[in-house]
Amino acid sequence: MDVFHHVNNTVYFRYFEDARIAYFEKVGVSGDKKTSHIGPILASTRCDFRLPLSYPDTIKIVAWVEDVKEKRFTMKYKVFSEKLAALAAEGEGLVVFYNYDQGKSCAIPESIKQTMAELDKSA
Repeated sequence: MDVFHHVNNTVYFRYFEDARIAYFEKVGVSGDKKTSHIGPILASTRCDFRLPLSYPDTIKIVAWVEDVKEKRFTMKYKVFSEKLAALAAEGEGLVVFYNYDQGKSCAIPESIKQTMAELDKSA
């Protein structure tokens, strides 16, 4: 809560991060650089605030992938308020696959692209 008695705007980016991590776990992408030398990094993000969230409330966050390219994709997010029965915010993030050993972007493995396509089709 912030001084205006609603969820601070920075918290929405944490919601997006939580949804992004859960999505990556579903597609089998590890954030552990010890086991995988490539992985996703967030290049940019934005949020459009529709309605203020306040305590108490239960929220639902939905995340999916669009515009998959060789090395990057756009992850979309929606945050719904149960109390307001409405969309509270929506946003997106540009995610780039990165080779930590080489210090540069790299191609998204085809197996990951396929798993993302299957996951988003079933959602």
